[in-house]
Amino acid sequence: MPDPVFAMAMTAAALAAAGGWLVVCGLLPRQIRLSDALGVLADGTEPDTAEQGPVVVTDPTSRLELAGAWLYQTARLPLSASAMRALMLQGRSIGDYFVNKAVLALGGLVLPHLLVLAARPLVGSLGAIPVGVGLICGVIGWFWPDFALRNQQQQTNADAEEALNTLFDLVVLERLANMSATQAMAAAARLSDVPVFVHIRGALERARLEQRPPWTDLHRLSRELELPSIADMADVMRLDDQGAALAGVLTARVKELRDAHLTRERVRAHQASEAMTLWMSIPVVVFALAFLIPPLLTMSGAA
Repeated sequence: MPDPVFAMAMTAAALAAAGGWLVVCGLLPRQIRLSDALGVLADGTEPDTAEQGPVVVTDPTSRLELAGAWLYQTARLPLSASAMRALMLQGRSIGDYFVNKAVLALGGLVLPHLLVLAARPLVGSLGAIPVGVGLICGVIGWFWPDFALRNQQQQTNADAEEALNTLFDLVVLERLANMSATQAMAAAARLSDVPVFVHIRGALERARLEQRPPWTDLHRLSRELELPSIADMADVMRLDDQGAALAGVLTARVKELRDAHLTRERVRAHQASEAMTLWMSIPVVVFALAFLIPPLLTMSGAA
């Protein structure tokens, strides 16, 4: 009959060896794909699939943000595409995001032990319960920023759409001042430090430094942020290279984008109103029961 203790020891040793192997593989430097390297050498441009993503550090003087960036780069922690998009729209850095996760996880691990230490004169020793509770709280604290980003996604999208509509109005005004398409977008993007303005300004500046039209960069930014309006505006502004009159076309397109945004806001408001209907009906049901139950009890007692 096999010894269960020996089987558990072998399983634990195998898991430890596999974990060590994964850690070593994660610490090894990543190899660049040959197709990307040859593409850069061939035409001097980045691959079409390359995305900029959120910045790693926005404040180099912040030790906490630098610690989060170090944790992300050293441990090679995964970051989903939806989280990257949310960070870009909120103007947050990867270092700030991961230091927030680390602080909450560490707080979840330590807090149960501190509570048990403070309550030990009253309840005595609780054994291994604080360890288990601390692990659970640590896991919750690590994933809590992900839940917060997901809950704020709708409001973040609404803020980004409002900023884009404002930017497009500014582009129309700059275009009416006889500026070229690129100059109008650059002048409009310089008027605010909202994250959407900053990303568009960065795409325009990168294209200017590389001495090429910015439409490809704007399309790439549209895919990263999942904001098709940026790509639509880039397509309209590209007509300037063909000598087309943009004032009427640009004004009509901005009006269409605003009407679409207004329709989405109305649908969102209607959904919010319907969601409130259930909570509004609960007090009515409670009051109805409060008035109906005494007579029913009286009738049942009399019967």
